[in-house]
Formats: sequence, structure tokens, C-alpha cells
Amino acid sequence: MYTQADRKILIKTIQTMNQHLPPKRKTLAELLEEEKPGIKGKDNTFYVMDRPELELISKSIPRFMWSRIRLPILIEMSPELGSGSARIQGEAEIEAVSKILNLKRGDIGSRSMVIYLPDVRELRRKLPTTTQYAFVTSLREDSL
Repeated sequence: MYTQADRKILIKTIQTMNQHLPPKRKTLAELLEEEKPGIKGKDNTFYVMDRPELELISKSIPRFMWSRIRLPILIEMSPELGSGSARIQGEAEIEAVSKILNLKRGDIGSRSMVIYLPDVRELRRKLPTTTQYAFVTSLREDSL
């Protein structure tokens, strides 16, 4: 059994680990129009996104999805997924990651997919400025 203090410490730790994340992500369409594409994190650091990566993403998804995909693509790390696993969420994000990594896409319309360490490494190698790690956990009693 975890105390309220334990939960508060866990929440604060995860918030600190996610300070680099933007409070709001931008669409690919918005970023392609910017002279210096990028996004500001909660820590007020401006993260520049490389244009070749934006172009790779734009070639991997249909044009109608450019206003749906939110960047940076978040690679969610969670203890619930197990060691070496990560989750990608969002239909357009899944489409792009599947094409870029040459992975078989799951169900059409699926809102999340799990990828494994070799794919996480490859995704970060191909998209270092347009992907970011996000650390998440459930605070349900059975998952602590």
C-alpha cells in the first residue's frame, strides 16, 4: 500500500522528468510553414526541428494528415508496458512511425501502438529532433 506522500513524490518525479515536453504540440502543417520550425518545452527551452525530418514525415503520411499529426511524436515510456517497450499514440503518428520504420501497421483507426527497443533506437536515429521521450505511469494501486 502506497501513502499519499509516496504518490506525490512519484507525480513530482515524473513531472520533473517531462519538463522538456511542450505544453502544446504543433501540427506538421504548422511547422512546415515556419521559417525556423520548433517548439518550446515547459522548461522554456526552444527545440528546433530539422527540416529534413519534417520532410521525411510529410512523405510518409497522406497530405490530409499533415494537420492531424502532432509533433514532436511522443515515445511514451511506462513501467506498465514492460522493459524495452514504448507506446506511440495518435492515428497519424502511428501511420508515420509505421512507414518510417517499415513496420506492419495494426488495426486501421487504432489510437496507439507498442514498439520495442530496437525500433525505439531506430526511430530516434531517424527522427532525433521530431521525437521526444515522455515518461508516464498509472497511479492505480495495482500498478504501483
